Amino acid sequence: MPRFPTADGLFLHYTDQGTGHPLLCLPGLTRCGRDFDFFAPHARDLRLITLDYRGRGKSAYDPTYANYNVVQESCDVIELLDHLGLEKVSLLGTSRGGLIAMVLAATHAHRLSGVILNDVGPEISPDGIARILTYVGKPPRAKTLEQAASALGDAMAPQFPDVPLSRWQQQAEIQYLETDDGLTPRYDPMLAQALQDQAASGEAPDLWPLFDALASGPLGAIRGANSDILGPKTLADMQRRNPDMLFCTVPNRGHVPFLDEAPAIELIHTITEMSR
Repeated sequence: MPRFPTADGLFLHYTDQGTGHPLLCLPGLTRCGRDFDFFAPHARDLRLITLDYRGRGKSAYDPTYANYNVVQESCDVIELLDHLGLEKVSLLGTSRGGLIAMVLAATHAHRLSGVILNDVGPEISPDGIARILTYVGKPPRAKTLEQAASALGDAMAPQFPDVPLSRWQQQAEIQYLETDDGLTPRYDPMLAQALQDQAASGEAPDLWPLFDALASGPLGAIRGANSDILGPKTLADMQRRNPDMLFCTVPNRGHVPFLDEAPAIELIHTITEMSR
């Protein structure tokens, strides 16, 4: 199992497959690198690298839960690039991964050859945040992967109206570990406390200056047409602020597109070609 040590002594899991232009894939808040399993078959001519953040997937949990923040996680990304001996990569950031990409653009722009944001921007819908806070850190009611898949399908049907149960079965296996005692999310439950502490610390920071830092290289944005995280007004404001940004909207998808949809695949390859 490929792992690397961070400066503070944790071992983080990553994957590294394929050859060609390196594309680092960063998942969402509670997710792991396996969220890119659906895109992987379409990653032609790309060296596909994924990272499990600290406290997620197969990476070690951090005894200091306050370290579950985008600044620390962006430092972990740079340590992974150093571990792999990569001077620059394109970056595909889903949700939380897109926020990390913005931090890196402001602090380590020379390490990025291009960025694709998957259903995230510098303004996040309060309704979407409220929805996320209803489940982070809470054990699922489902006791089996089959039950979890059915629950996911029911819960996500308004945003993902045409997704078959078989896809939710795959997604359930990515998100949960089945044990004798039921299902366990594949992340440290203390992540919820970290979010609560960060929310209680004051107003959310202005992320537009971080977004502006992405103008130093090719930039693309993917939005699910039914997303409650990246609204159409925010996407339009992003495009006005950076007219060179390419973007697409994926029909019948919410937060987040799976990235095996044709518009998403085309945009990812367009940006990575521009980044070579």
